Amino acid sequence: MTTIVFPGQGSQFIGMSRDFYENFNISKEIFKLVSDITKIDIKDIIFEDASNLLDQTQYTQLAIFCASTSIYQALINEIDIQKLNIKFMLGHSLGEYTALAAAKILSIEDCSLLLKTRGELMQNAFEPNLSAMAAIIGLNCDNVNNIIHDHKLDLSIANDNSPQQIVISGIKKELINSEEIFKKSGAKKFILLNVSAAFHSSLMNEAQQKMEKFINNSSFNNSQIAIISNFTAKKSLDHVEIKESLINQMSNRVRWVESIKTLENNKESLIIEVGPGKVLSGLIRRISDKFDIKNIEQISDIESIKNGI
Repeated sequence: MTTIVFPGQGSQFIGMSRDFYENFNISKEIFKLVSDITKIDIKDIIFEDASNLLDQTQYTQLAIFCASTSIYQALINEIDIQKLNIKFMLGHSLGEYTALAAAKILSIEDCSLLLKTRGELMQNAFEPNLSAMAAIIGLNCDNVNNIIHDHKLDLSIANDNSPQQIVISGIKKELINSEEIFKKSGAKKFILLNVSAAFHSSLMNEAQQKMEKFINNSSFNNSQIAIISNFTAKKSLDHVEIKESLINQMSNRVRWVESIKTLENNKESLIIEVGPGKVLSGLIRRISDKFDIKNIEQISDIESIKNGI
């Protein structure tokens, strides 16, 4: 059985998915569809980025979605999807939207519009430079949670990425002041992230409330491919449950470690990361050694999948 995973913010780079765009009509059609529905020249942002928009949250999320979707559509154009035997899909933060489009729970058009809105809301959710996120290397989720509790820090765990990498969110001043506390408690590294606000925390509550209206106005379908939600880390085929989890995603923790453990408990064997970069593959390997993990970010990667099924 196969699981498909899709990357989130931070995986972007100029030129991602270009070879798919240039060699597959279906990939080119995805770019056109996303641009037409959002009125954003996504091709220019991804391939040229003359205006330096790719790393701005307002555009980053849509760009990664477009790149990942164009690669996935090329994959299933080249390989019989029945042979892949896909049982689960999931994505990291914005990647969950990509998973919903790939599983046909949401249309590509609806996902494009939702991510355009989501990027704008998250970009402008808080005053610039007042909130932030930081990656803590060398501590697990329980360690970080205990430190936050014991030192009464006004911070939230945003991403439980691996047993050795946790991302926290909060007011920037509080975040910076906490660095020494985490290092004295065993953290190997404390890295401030280049993001516009404190994602996946209570500081996103107002943005989430606004996003809920747009999600509720989108059409969700049932699927034969189960989605593992960032919010619950549980599998679901029910579009109502999937929608509710998506609504709660923006201001709550990405439970990536628990999500991968869900796959492990369901005896999954092959995981394919589809999209730019190999960030998720690296995290998954740190969580479990039970999977055969492959990546598709270049056309040549499809051949390795063909040879393995």
